[in-house]
Amino acid sequence: MAATANADAGCGTGSGQRADTRARRIIVVDDDAELRALLQRFLGEHGFAVRSVADGAGLTAMLAREPADAIVLDLMMPGEDGLAICRRLRALGDDTPILMLTARGDPHDRILGLEMGADDYLAKPFTPRELVARLAAILRRTAPRAAGQRDAVIGFGPFRLNLSAMTLDRDGVAVALSSHEFALLAALASGQGRPLTRAHLIDRALGRDAEVTDRAIDVQVVRLRRALGEDPAAPRWIRTVRGIGYSLAEARRLDDDRC
Repeated sequence: MAATANADAGCGTGSGQRADTRARRIIVVDDDAELRALLQRFLGEHGFAVRSVADGAGLTAMLAREPADAIVLDLMMPGEDGLAICRRLRALGDDTPILMLTARGDPHDRILGLEMGADDYLAKPFTPRELVARLAAILRRTAPRAAGQRDAVIGFGPFRLNLSAMTLDRDGVAVALSSHEFALLAALASGQGRPLTRAHLIDRALGRDAEVTDRAIDVQVVRLRRALGEDPAAPRWIRTVRGIGYSLAEARRLDDDRC
């Protein structure tokens, strides 16, 4: 019980964590107190600063006090379940990366979780090492680009995609994107107008270890088109290339002095 209480209240970091290096902040949301304690201890040993709560209300209160770099969210919980929590956060404009945990292995559940805005999906039982690897992959995908790419801005039509700031604007007005939508758009932009296969987009936007299907990418493309204000019957910017995948029309690298 003492370990569980500490898991719910404290923040764990690796013993070698330097004081001047901020650990990535993770919130674990699960109604199983024993699992919360286990994940807090294991993730803390791998250098994460971990907090944990038992439900969505606790998560809301915790995010109000301090933001998180990622959320580990259980799907099956009494009351407000993981899908409902994920849907609520995204509706509020909170794009904190979410790794969904579930005992279900049905591909339909994975697609549903992605539709709600989750960034990855891990089925129970899982090894703690795999959880760490997936969290690290999510954080890499959602982190600002390396210094060599810091000033990269991609233009297409009236849009400007800033890969460093992880922002998109249309004619100078910010366009709200979830971390998942941004990763997909950045992957499409990397093609510089060339058609990219669904497998390539899964690898670049979701990570090569992501257990998702081509259908999941199609769902994410629909969400991204909606965010861009596309006409679903005749999309102008994200084009379907029959038999291949998708391309981003008119994508081009912009000079830094024009941004």
